[in-house]
Amino acid sequence: MFFKKTLLSSIAAMAALMAAGSTFAADDKLIDSVYGEYAKGVKIQMVRAGVTSNWDKAWFVSNGTQLSGYWDASIGGWDGKAYRNVPGQHQKLWDLGFTPVFRFENTNKLGFYAEAGIGVHMLSKLYNNDDDRLSTHFQFGDHAGIGYVFDNKWEVSAKIQHFSNGGYKKPNSGVNYGVVKVAYHF
Repeated sequence: MFFKKTLLSSIAAMAALMAAGSTFAADDKLIDSVYGEYAKGVKIQMVRAGVTSNWDKAWFVSNGTQLSGYWDASIGGWDGKAYRNVPGQHQKLWDLGFTPVFRFENTNKLGFYAEAGIGVHMLSKLYNNDDDRLSTHFQFGDHAGIGYVFDNKWEVSAKIQHFSNGGYKKPNSGVNYGVVKVAYHF
């Protein structure tokens, strides 16, 4: 039930962000895109919605490609399927994140790209699912992925994401996800 509510909440948030983004897009683009993600790991799944704001910088511009990036702000819901290592017991928690992301892309920002980022996340509860435990609410979230931006401003991508507190407090087994993302650019 929590996962369905989280999914519906994320869809509603994405719709609201798209409507708000259209307004912001007219005002010198505070928000450049909105997105929704579905992620799955070992006995855990997540849905997430977010917004991005492009950097007005480009490095290593050559032969129609560049290194650029964006700021990413997100909210997600996690649904663990083995709370305290008990199969069938669910752990529900929320995740707020903020991540700077570097992207190697075409200068027109269309077509294939590769990206990587590492940011900060705040979990609503301490994670304890399956054999994995995170002993702090504060986590680093890093990811690497590939994607494609279509001419109609829609984007699809796949990425691998890892959450960990960087080892500053134990236990810290980390959490890994495979992520699918759909975004719309203004």
